[in-house]
Amino acid sequence: MHIQSKLPNVGTTIFTVMSALATEHKAINLGQGFPDYPMSEELIAKVNEAMRRGNNQYAPMPGLVALRESIAEKVSFLYNNTINPDTEITITPGGTYAIYTALTTILQPGDEVIIFEPAYDSYIPNIEINGAKAVPLPLTYPDYKIDWDLVQQTINHKTKAILINSPHNPTGSVIDKQDIEELKKITAGTNIFIISDEVYEHLIFDELQHESMLKYPELLERSFVCFSFGKTYHCTGWKLGYCIAPATLMKEYRKVHQFNAFTCFTPAQVALAEYLKDKDAYLSLPRFMQQKRDYFIELMKNTKFDLLTTHGSYFVCASYGRISDESDKDLAIRLTKEAGVATIPVSAFYHNGKDDKVVRFCFSKQSRTLQQAVERLMKL
Repeated sequence: MHIQSKLPNVGTTIFTVMSALATEHKAINLGQGFPDYPMSEELIAKVNEAMRRGNNQYAPMPGLVALRESIAEKVSFLYNNTINPDTEITITPGGTYAIYTALTTILQPGDEVIIFEPAYDSYIPNIEINGAKAVPLPLTYPDYKIDWDLVQQTINHKTKAILINSPHNPTGSVIDKQDIEELKKITAGTNIFIISDEVYEHLIFDELQHESMLKYPELLERSFVCFSFGKTYHCTGWKLGYCIAPATLMKEYRKVHQFNAFTCFTPAQVALAEYLKDKDAYLSLPRFMQQKRDYFIELMKNTKFDLLTTHGSYFVCASYGRISDESDKDLAIRLTKEAGVATIPVSAFYHNGKDDKVVRFCFSKQSRTLQQAVERLMKL
């Protein structure tokens, strides 16, 4: 039997390739973005308790009411905005799913979506599988900022949405108030939607404030804002997140969701509904992760890598001009095989493989893991 592929240009993701290579060569995996330290014992206990209490059947399609109410309380506290938990929040199986569903909700064949590269690798396939066209615009190197003049020049009658990601994967850059003002100006008076990937909302450093679409009514009215519990609570394998959008948009969003996942793992929703009320559990995250970033940066001063600036996420990028002139993919493979440290080549985040000779490291690891990895990199 023959299948006409809906994604003919897509192969196995670089994350799968590099993680498999890391396993094969017993390398320390600083490539894929997941912690190697334990999550909260309290949250684990709450999930176990929820299961023992019999919360093992379907939750409502939009998500457990108590969890949506806790999210609404959190949004009010953080962003001074009132969100209706009944009509404007949907619990999803992960942040990537939340983004996919938002795109599927709005896109028709021939539509265009502006994205910024380097970009998380699901964006373009999510757009193309819906018959639409991704329009990748480069972030400025090496600070990875948005060129808003270029955005303005690119917008046309086919532009259906702009996809924003802050804090940014893979570079750790963040949008600021000036970016928000530019986004307001560009979208005002248009029918352009915003898909806002905010899965790293709490992993933001240097006392910077996360500029969520939820803070700005004129942006929120056209936005699908996507989040991840896995990134917040060090449990990426839970694949649990949520989307917030105005009721009229969320009504259509749920039409797609109900015939796909329909609902998500109930015990975790029960546990999170209670755990979210502990503000310190997420307010302490910036400092916790910044300590890891700073520790890794200090260690890496003993290597020939030149680290670029990162203000958020799990990641820091590094140029390697003092080590080699080979392609970033070739270097990443050689590092894994010969040095025993897996990274991700940043060219994998560009549709055309643009190679600035930069690799991405994940520092969301135990101090011992980071130290062992850097000891190996020092030998280069």
